[in-house]
Amino acid sequence: MPDFLKMTLDKFTFRVAADRLYTSAGVWARAEGNRIRIGLSDFLQQRSGDVAFVEVRPVGTQAVMDEEIATIETIKVNISLASPVSGKVIEVNPILQAAPETINQDPYGSGWLALVEAGQWETERERLLSPQAYFQQMKTAAEEQ
Repeated sequence: MPDFLKMTLDKFTFRVAADRLYTSAGVWARAEGNRIRIGLSDFLQQRSGDVAFVEVRPVGTQAVMDEEIATIETIKVNISLASPVSGKVIEVNPILQAAPETINQDPYGSGWLALVEAGQWETERERLLSPQAYFQQMKTAAEEQ
């Protein structure tokens, strides 16, 4: 279980897992050797609403950093999610087909989106935000809403 940076605003508590990196849009990336597991941050999933449908690029797809790897549909919005890393999609979370709400229930655990075999992780990771930097960005965005 990762450690979390936490912030409470009104009745909402937002958590940022400290064991991964983030895009400014709120997609996380956690290295597992040369494989990178990706998913949505707690803030992004709460802000977007209840996930009703998820479509992740299929296994074998070449993911490109900053290009669409998945889309989610909620009652409130449809969101295109950009990949935090380039590489080959080697696994898509099978739970999400039947239970897309898993993203809302456990965004840092069983609600992950895909596993990507990274081609340029050492270089691309430098373009991502540390947990602390993402936390500060999230805090500012939450307070402005």
